[in-house]
Amino acid sequence: MSIRLQVLLPEPEMAEIKRVAKRENLSVGEWVRRSLREARAAAPVASAEAKLKAVRKGSEYSFPTSDIDQMLSEIARGYGE
Repeated sequence: MSIRLQVLLPEPEMAEIKRVAKRENLSVGEWVRRSLREARAAAPVASAEAKLKAVRKGSEYSFPTSDIDQMLSEIARGYGE
């Protein structure tokens, strides 16, 4: 099901959006939908507080590790390279 969204824009801004959509060979509606999808994809999934909490929790652990070049070499060998 689709839902209509009405957004009021000043005429100069709407004219610019129409020009950009035409240049990309898109309807204004499709250009707006794509722009909104891109903005949503770029938006952070979690808040800064939630990310910091996860980093702090992860730093409580002490897992075995090795030199980064050695780990990358082992990963590549695992892929048969």
